[in-house]
Amino acid sequence: MAGRFETIDAYIASFPPDVQAILQAVRQSIRQAAPSAQETISYQIPTFRLNGKALVHFGGWKHHIGLYPVPDVDEALEEAVAPYRSTKSTLRFPLQEPVPYELIARLVAVAVAARQSGGSQRPPG
Repeated sequence: MAGRFETIDAYIASFPPDVQAILQAVRQSIRQAAPSAQETISYQIPTFRLNGKALVHFGGWKHHIGLYPVPDVDEALEEAVAPYRSTKSTLRFPLQEPVPYELIARLVAVAVAARQSGGSQRPPG
């Protein structure tokens, strides 16, 4: 990946075909959970915005797909995300393992619910 991107399509197209398929599936998982969110590029990675604010970012890296920020979750959901947690607000999904698209959709749904109820999310990082 190199360069500056103006669209998520351009960002995804910069990756090898096998990674493009994964990134498209991540995008669809997010779209499923946040159908009214707007797609954009922020920090040169795909970003979904809801009510004018960033809801979730994802990015492709050499060995993983990153998702950030991770919303505050209950204990059961924390157990599900724990194997992928890189930092307090970042998840990494290794490219050599199956990506848990349903888990991504669940996390985004939690973030949407928090945003709609006026709750807060951690900032990226």
